[in-house]
Amino acid sequence: MNAQKGYLLVQKLPFPGLSLATLWHRVWRWHAVARERRMLAGLSDTALRDLGLSRADVEREVTRPFWDDPMHK
Repeated sequence: MNAQKGYLLVQKLPFPGLSLATLWHRVWRWHAVARERRMLAGLSDTALRDLGLSRADVEREVTRPFWDDPMHK
């Protein structure tokens, strides 16, 4: 009797055209955006004034979800 020695199950990613490298880059970018928002929240009021930002601007940016990347719209 011939037994099946194994098989390979290949599944496509849920989004067409999304490679593993693209997915990894997106996750890395989300991490960077979250880190930058935390750094922005830690700036002093004097530093924010130098940048032309108010504390309300920072609060609005910090409360955005990590996947909401302003550079990829």
